[in-house]
Amino acid sequence: MTRHFDDLQLGSLELFCLAADAGSFTEAATLAGVTPAAVSRSVARLEERLGVRLFVRTTRQMRLSEAGQAYYQHCRQALGQLVEAERQVTGGQLEPAGRLRISAPTPYAHHRLLPLLPRFRQRYPGVQVDVHVSNRNVDFADEHFDLAIRGRAPADSRLVARRLEDAELVVVATPGYLARAGTPRTLEDLAGHECIQFELPSSGRRPPWSFRRDGQLVELQTQGAFTCLGDFLATTTLARHGGGLMQAYRFTVQDALDSGELVEVLAGHGGTSRPFMLVYPQVWHMPLKVRVFIDFLVGEVALPLG
Repeated sequence: MTRHFDDLQLGSLELFCLAADAGSFTEAATLAGVTPAAVSRSVARLEERLGVRLFVRTTRQMRLSEAGQAYYQHCRQALGQLVEAERQVTGGQLEPAGRLRISAPTPYAHHRLLPLLPRFRQRYPGVQVDVHVSNRNVDFADEHFDLAIRGRAPADSRLVARRLEDAELVVVATPGYLARAGTPRTLEDLAGHECIQFELPSSGRRPPWSFRRDGQLVELQTQGAFTCLGDFLATTTLARHGGGLMQAYRFTVQDALDSGELVEVLAGHGGTSRPFMLVYPQVWHMPLKVRVFIDFLVGEVALPLG
């Protein structure tokens, strides 16, 4: 059998894929434990062999050329198959290990993710877990996160988004607030109420409240004296203490609804939801610690879509 690649060329393919994933020679060099010059030489070696430019580079950015994108897809698939073959051959001897870095928004972290982590650690004791609890969107490349949970699919094509669940929205208030301000019966009644606001850290925008009317989705901008910045759970804390109406995820207030601490209103206009997505970089070799966590979380919380 004729050899098509030597060890140096295979190493160049790996560095090329790392550079494509990271969007930077410097970042790829950091991940691979080599110098940026070594990554640059490897890519230049491949470009000379192929007779095409793999990257389009300017002073401001670096991106794959059209030929580079096609070559990257084939290389990533081929290298992934090699890694998977090795994993299957030695799989009985491998145990997930290392530090896993996860970012999650406050409502999902406190009510979904954190309660599950002790069970994950019991199953995979070799994995240590760092949890970043914030409604700020993290940068995977700069902050070295393995996974994130977000409320929408990212625009970045280098990231994979896997839907975990559609979280139902409900409007709630305390019995005391409703006795004082009255119970809203129609969507128009919201204009006369204190509606607790949340400001998105990423955009500074206050998201509208979502309802259904005559089978159609309706989004309304509400008004109120209270605005919470940064921590979405602060809005439900305000609602629990009589601060006004709040549209919250049902899973964050179900205990208070069950106990009567909070009351659901406008249920006839309910039935709306927002998704939570598990987001991670699209890489040709996924570390085992990441793979088992994805399988674990999806198995624990993913719900069938309606």
